[in-house]
Amino acid sequence: MARTKDPAVRTLLIERAAQMLRAREPVTLRAVVAGTGVSTMAVYTYFGGMDGLWRAMRQEGFTRLAAELATVPLSTDPVRDLAALGSAYLANAVANPDLYRVMFDAGFDLEDPAAADESLHNLVRAVERAREQGRFRADVDPPTVAVQAWAIGHGLASLVTTGPLPPAALGNGVPMLTALYVSCGDDPSACRRSVESGWRLG
Repeated sequence: MARTKDPAVRTLLIERAAQMLRAREPVTLRAVVAGTGVSTMAVYTYFGGMDGLWRAMRQEGFTRLAAELATVPLSTDPVRDLAALGSAYLANAVANPDLYRVMFDAGFDLEDPAAADESLHNLVRAVERAREQGRFRADVDPPTVAVQAWAIGHGLASLVTTGPLPPAALGNGVPMLTALYVSCGDDPSACRRSVESGWRLG
């Protein structure tokens, strides 16, 4: 009879490999299980090998991002919601810096690409709402604006979690997103208020 896999062991190995990345340690089969109390066979049992572990690490990053985005309550203000989604994105990166680095390593496939795409779709839907409510112009392309907003959030997250900028730099998201959304047709004063309302960090 096959043994039931313990989710805690799977999480343990993912966390261990991510921590090794942060410490710039070589992530090898033997090194990743060292000190964990499990054998090298566990990497094969749970992931099918090291490539599977890398795929699982990428997916775990997106899984945690999805969970963070799901905590953002929708309001009647879609521009505020766009900012709140961006804020949640950064909060996830700050809380999971090791996994955040791996999420965008395209050298390894994702276990569930559709689930990863959902994080961008959240932004697309919010842009669609802003357009439908007249905050954005009718000719605005939601996927394009969503990618632009994502680029702002990703740039800030990368520079703070793995780069040279201090956490206070995350506040730059307010003027950057405001400029983006005003370019989409939103009223400058209303836009600034909405973005400031949604951009809650720390």
